Amino acid sequence: MVIFTLILLLCLTILFALSYNRKTYQRINHLLDCVLNREEIPYSSLKEGNFSALAGRIERIQNILEKQVSLAQEEKEQIKSLVSNMSHQLKTPLANLSLYTEILESPRLKEEQKKQAVKKLKKQVEKLDWITGSLLKMIKLEQDVITFEAEERSIKETITDALDAVYTKIEKKGIYFSAELDQDYRLYHNRKWTAEVFVNILENAVKYTEKSGTIRISIRPYELCTEICFSDTGMGIRDQEITRIFRRFYRSPDAENIEGSGIGLYLSNLILEKEKGYMIVKSQYGKGSAFSVFLQNCKK
Repeated sequence: MVIFTLILLLCLTILFALSYNRKTYQRINHLLDCVLNREEIPYSSLKEGNFSALAGRIERIQNILEKQVSLAQEEKEQIKSLVSNMSHQLKTPLANLSLYTEILESPRLKEEQKKQAVKKLKKQVEKLDWITGSLLKMIKLEQDVITFEAEERSIKETITDALDAVYTKIEKKGIYFSAELDQDYRLYHNRKWTAEVFVNILENAVKYTEKSGTIRISIRPYELCTEICFSDTGMGIRDQEITRIFRRFYRSPDAENIEGSGIGLYLSNLILEKEKGYMIVKSQYGKGSAFSVFLQNCKK
């Protein structure tokens, strides 16, 4: 009788274990289905004794996977947007190149007309080269392919580099220019890349400032950083567009008829981030703008 009772208890224990394991398997299977189907894990599963620890871990795995899926989707949309914007940026100069090439192939073209067509063709080639170069820099900076170090450098030399690149355009448009560069400061920055930031700001100032307008550069030191301000008497920026102008490829409706790509300021922000600097803008629509670049001071 005792043996029979022991055998019965053993059988019951085995059946209970099998039943428990089957139930546990079914629960785990249900949780995995929730993960695979991207469904919320039932709250009751997270409260059931020892099983709750496993359910909690599966929920954390689900959250990680959801985050990765979300990031992958976001990256996909960014790439899609980038390709679309790049196609749009390249479409106009490529179409113009085709147009001027056809004009030059005309046998009835006069010598003066040929010179004008060649001049316009060269301008479109330069524009195409600038756009592709800027796009390449932008992508490399976004993906951290380009690395550069900031070091203690004369900011006056860097500003002079930028002025050398745009001063002909300033003179050609008849814009009055002034710069307060009597005192030099040594700031942490990369001379080549920061000069490109200054060029982008100055070219915008020239582009949006009418003939006989004014562009002014001033430097103002603070305790931890130094401000390099580029002010102009151009068309200015509407209040609601102040934050938008730093977006990739953004162009104001007011600038539709003015040549541009919407890359320069976005690229400039990327460069300044690498140097732990930043840029702000103050503007009055119809009166002008002031772009201020802040760079870190060197320790004395």
